[in-house]
Amino acid sequence: MNLTLRARLTLLYFAVLALSFAAFFWIFDLGFRSSIETTVNTASATNLETIERLLAAAGSRGKEATAAELRDLAGLWASGALFEVADGRGEWLYRSEAFLAQDPALPFAEGPAVRFFTTNLAANQYRVAASRARVGQEIYEIHAAVPTEPFDQALDRFRLLEKETLPLLVLLASLLGYWLSGRSLEPVGRIIRTAEKIGLDNLSRRLEVPGPRDELRRLSETLNAMLDRIETSFRRITQFTADASHDLRTPLAVVRTTAEIALRKPRTGAEYRQALSAILDTSVETSLMLENLLILARADAGAAGLEMHELELNAHVRKAQEHAAVLAAPKSLSFTSRVPEGRVLVRADAVAIDRLLLILVDNAVKYTPAGGACAIELSESGNQAQIDVRDSGVGIASGELEAIFERFYRADKARSREIPGTGLGLAIARWIAGVHGGTISAESTVGLGSVFHVRIPLAAALGPS
Repeated sequence: MNLTLRARLTLLYFAVLALSFAAFFWIFDLGFRSSIETTVNTASATNLETIERLLAAAGSRGKEATAAELRDLAGLWASGALFEVADGRGEWLYRSEAFLAQDPALPFAEGPAVRFFTTNLAANQYRVAASRARVGQEIYEIHAAVPTEPFDQALDRFRLLEKETLPLLVLLASLLGYWLSGRSLEPVGRIIRTAEKIGLDNLSRRLEVPGPRDELRRLSETLNAMLDRIETSFRRITQFTADASHDLRTPLAVVRTTAEIALRKPRTGAEYRQALSAILDTSVETSLMLENLLILARADAGAAGLEMHELELNAHVRKAQEHAAVLAAPKSLSFTSRVPEGRVLVRADAVAIDRLLLILVDNAVKYTPAGGACAIELSESGNQAQIDVRDSGVGIASGELEAIFERFYRADKARSREIPGTGLGLAIARWIAGVHGGTISAESTVGLGSVFHVRIPLAAALGPS
């Protein structure tokens, strides 16, 4: 059965109310009956005690005087109370008319303890207290009866009221619950209506946040935060797609143009080789960019496939310096390294760490003019390994230090056109640092150079794997 949340809440409220009211009236009915029984037992026992006192006072005056006083007492009881008294020989001293009509007569008590029972006398129900009392040398059998009809009528009226009001109370309370649930769920309805209107063309729209600090407010704030992340991701994907298309269009245009020019007329072997060499260089750059895009795509999908092992960073830093020295030689750059004698151990993927270091030293070489100096340094800072890559290059403006880690972003666009690259390297470097639980940051002064800081937790700080 497909019911709305409001309908399900109302049905649950109805069931709980019905059970609660039924339990309440049942307990009240039980208490009412118990109270009635206690009241009539007390009344009949009190009458029994009154008769016993009369017998004790009149017993010495003889049987006839005692019977006369019992008749006088019966005349004083106008509440419908009845009684009968017999002596030890079974002869009746007094019997109310209702007892006279009783056939057979009520049984005599078997002991001095008071016994209570219910019986019908003259078509009416009575509660009887029976007792065998000793007064002086005489033993009397006493039956004192109190009518239960007024109490039974009160109980019947209560039960009738219960039958008439219980369904009405449950119905009215359920209608009130239905209205209250509607009021309570109205913010949910507004959230749904707003969410239905949010699409790719208006991702900036947000849900209304209710005033009370309750679960609905938290839900709205959580959904708005999720929409912020979706909008940011969508913009990044859109920008990523546009940048990738632009960066792929350029090398493809170079390849096509070079091939078309080479084929327009017959050329010498050297000219063909020059054209093929240009196409090859462009293809290598394009392949590198596609490889970087694939790395980032796998990272976004959580399928990077890294193998974390304990490794010594010292050797990897030296290896990066050796590669950097080869890259720096054509520009007559000095590229030095500084590595501590003690082992610096981290838990990392060896291939990813080598790629991270190669990206940083490659950037240092690219953006440092001929004759400049670069350096890579490894150290420990607290519970982290720190790698610093310095250069004396062109530097980066302070407003661009955070943006350089975005995909396809390249600082100083005018000069970047003269330096080969795709603008993906630092984005990959940031991802590699992050997946190892570390960070990467940059400091720079325009015209004086830059320093990139990479921090990765030491293996000892991470505990056993």
